[in-house]
Amino acid sequence: MAMAADPALAYRWRDGSLQPIAFPSRVRLDELLGIERQKAELLHNTRRFVDGRPANHALLTGSRGTGKSSLVKALLGELSGAGLRLVEVHPHDLTDLPDVVAPLRGRAERFLLYVDDFTVAQNDPALAALKAALDGGIEEPPDNVLIYATSNRRHLMPEYRSENEEFKFVDGELHPGESSEDKIALSERFGLWLSFQPFNQATYLELVRVHLQRLGHTAWDEETEKAALRWALARASRSGRVAHQFARSWAAQPGS
Repeated sequence: MAMAADPALAYRWRDGSLQPIAFPSRVRLDELLGIERQKAELLHNTRRFVDGRPANHALLTGSRGTGKSSLVKALLGELSGAGLRLVEVHPHDLTDLPDVVAPLRGRAERFLLYVDDFTVAQNDPALAALKAALDGGIEEPPDNVLIYATSNRRHLMPEYRSENEEFKFVDGELHPGESSEDKIALSERFGLWLSFQPFNQATYLELVRVHLQRLGHTAWDEETEKAALRWALARASRSGRVAHQFARSWAAQPGS
């Protein structure tokens, strides 16, 4: 049975049903710095999808806090007027994918199934469900649904030391073992694969300045810069998330 039309821009799959999100996260593309190539490629792929042209499922992997999830959310604000909608699916609910997709089939909108922080064990049932959704099973997949997944792991599943022992040389070439092959095969089912690297110090400080300005704190001096660097050092990360957290803390100080 088709889902009745409603004004929601985003949904969450929970307790066996699509639940409209009344206040979807508002992220602007121009707020995301240091990932210009990734923004351009994912936006191009998504525009093609919204226009009804061929497009690929996308996998965004890499360092924490570098904008993977924010980039997917920003697409909604950029393209919702053209018919894009977002459906958040928890990784362990991927076994419900046929039920998630069924009411979306045939609708005029274009739906991104957003799977955040995806990682599964080797024998997790969600793994088989995702493979079927990406490759297509006996049922023709709807042309108005794509999967965009983010992960801190390149191959979506935990890596184990024992897998190194499976590698072997054949005719002078190094070949991975069966476990590694399975992991690589899963990630390769995504037609668009974008990697996110840690930010350098200059990019991190630029992000801090941008976040401070948006919080109404326009002053920038040596003291602020040193404090921002100490904040990042204490968290062992120069990410966009860390930059935003520092800006909120610094701007909230008395006299700021």
